[in-house]
Amino acid sequence: MPSQHANVAIVGAGIVGLAHAYLAAKSGKSVVVFERSPKAAGASVRGFGLIAPVSQTAGASYQMAIVSREHWMELLQAARLPYQPTGSLHLAYHEDELAVIREFCHLGPGFGYVCQWLDAKAVAARTQAALPAGLLGAIWSPTEVAVDPRLLLRKIPEFLAERHGVKFRFGCAVHAIELPRIDAGPERWTADAVIVCAGDDFETLYPETFTGSGISRCKVQLMRTAPQPGGWRLGPSLAAGLTLRYSDKTIIDNLVIRYLRNFLQAPNLDVNEHWHAIHACHVEHPFLLCKPADNVRVVTALGGADITLAFGLARHVLREMSI
Repeated sequence: MPSQHANVAIVGAGIVGLAHAYLAAKSGKSVVVFERSPKAAGASVRGFGLIAPVSQTAGASYQMAIVSREHWMELLQAARLPYQPTGSLHLAYHEDELAVIREFCHLGPGFGYVCQWLDAKAVAARTQAALPAGLLGAIWSPTEVAVDPRLLLRKIPEFLAERHGVKFRFGCAVHAIELPRIDAGPERWTADAVIVCAGDDFETLYPETFTGSGISRCKVQLMRTAPQPGGWRLGPSLAAGLTLRYSDKTIIDNLVIRYLRNFLQAPNLDVNEHWHAIHACHVEHPFLLCKPADNVRVVTALGGADITLAFGLARHVLREMSI
């Protein structure tokens, strides 16, 4: 069987892999994406679907998130995929929460954040979903965009294949890389460069890269309510003072719902579906970027920020590799 060649090979069809494929193909490179599963099934497709620059720390991470959002908007519009640029509100119901968000609104613009302090009356003008009793105010950020990750991870490969000629090999695991050769299923492939975006798979490719790297797996539990009656919409994404940590237990679901009732007015909070996602995380850094061989990069450990940082990180990696 004759070998096939691509300028850039991507391992993994999650959002990080797709971001690299999109930007590489836009630059005129031929691209192939290998995905071991019949379809993307990892943390990307299991996320809650919020592109959230405001959640990133000031400096490089925030700027990367803003760049990523710009590419997201370009792609979503080009592919005619649905999105909701509703922004977000971080609500304060206690004096300590109020002090933190007032300080953030005072200091944030100096670090590049687009944010604004809103009192309770102004919050009510932006959303009917926030419980007014005890509400002290909120941070308003216009940069957040809500998307459906399940839909996107299905439709983006179709768009990349049709519009940019990206080749996808689903159900085709890459077992070894020795450039230019790539060992991937029954086909023979060569490539000039490879970017490994394999999520929490630390064992298959370059396992020595992860030893002592500070990388680990973290588990996030997510829930979805039943469809709301009467076409009710949340509007801006809402967050409040409690940082929630999830595990796969019904008691956690109940605790989360009980907490939501402290600030969210929704017609129906009955849980219709719940699931969990396994993320690769780093103890200190927002992501892990390694160079295990010439013209090979390993990109992982974005935690739950993969959808927020993916395109900005992809631009950084491709520029660093001169692609």
